[in-house]
Amino acid sequence: MSTAPKRITDIGPPRYDQYLHPVIKKNYGKWQFHENIEPGVYCHVAESGDCIYTVRAGSPRLLSVQTLRLFADLADKYCGGYLRFTSRNNVEFLLDDRAQIEPLKRELRESGFPVGGTNNAISNIVHTQGWIHCHSSATDASGLVKCVMDAVYEHFTHEDLPAKLRIAVACCLNMCGAVHCSDIAILGVHRLPPKVQPELIRRVCEVPTLIASCPTGAIRPTTTEGKPSVTVVEGQCMYCGNCYTVCPAMPLNDPENDGLSIWVGGKVSNARTAPKFSKLAVPFLPNHPPRWPEVVEAVVKIVDVYAKNARKYERVGEWIERIGWPRFFQLTGFEFTRYHIDDFKHAGLTYARSAHVRY
Repeated sequence: MSTAPKRITDIGPPRYDQYLHPVIKKNYGKWQFHENIEPGVYCHVAESGDCIYTVRAGSPRLLSVQTLRLFADLADKYCGGYLRFTSRNNVEFLLDDRAQIEPLKRELRESGFPVGGTNNAISNIVHTQGWIHCHSSATDASGLVKCVMDAVYEHFTHEDLPAKLRIAVACCLNMCGAVHCSDIAILGVHRLPPKVQPELIRRVCEVPTLIASCPTGAIRPTTTEGKPSVTVVEGQCMYCGNCYTVCPAMPLNDPENDGLSIWVGGKVSNARTAPKFSKLAVPFLPNHPPRWPEVVEAVVKIVDVYAKNARKYERVGEWIERIGWPRFFQLTGFEFTRYHIDDFKHAGLTYARSAHVRY
């Protein structure tokens, strides 16, 4: 029986190894060690003695065609066209010639892209869509990230922190960023339920679908002027924006009441301690574009206090656990409020069930 011809299809991703650098492909799974040459530059050494050098530069998440062409030109010029993007929006150039590192770094800096973000430094900020794309965002993402990174730039280009520090931004609590597990997380928050527009609901929305979209059952059917509509039980609304996704007659955005919160102590790594979720540090800060001064000031304060007081290799969450939350609030000057108390209906599973408070 003859073998069926190989089917050509565009379904699914292309096979990963066709894009690997030749040195990586040759030594796949046979790496001996790696070393950090300088901030933003790594060297991986294979059992065969082959070396591959990585130069990491910070980049915006949302890239213009001109920026992509610049990166492609630099990759063609210095590393045979091989580059990759990390999960935190850094761009990494893969070189097999060490002599090309300095010329590449020089061109990156001249083009406005700093080299760094490795080891005990702040990596690039992973963030969500923000106002440029997302309909349910409570704040912007790209603009806010730019302002924060401007303030902590030196911690990206220099490895001068106790351990690596990861920052994330999500523009609403649907958080398609990594705010649930980053050392410092900035989360946009809505504080008012969606505004029901009965006249528009009749024209553009399906009431059963709208009711079903609410994960907490806060949207209930009602009648307005004899026609089907909905009402919102404010106490059950969690401001997620799902209803607005299926019905544009339920806008959630509010320029006066939307704002930001800051969370700390999360991590994905299981080194030294188990992975951790981020916990609330600042419940609300006002939305003041284009520079968000209150948010930037709060983030810089956390970074500075952490850098001054943490031990070597200690992540933010591990540092806070060691000194205790009362001491964290004392050092940062943040106010402890009723919003820091876990009052979720299943909070009994997360309460600290001890009367001890550690300082």
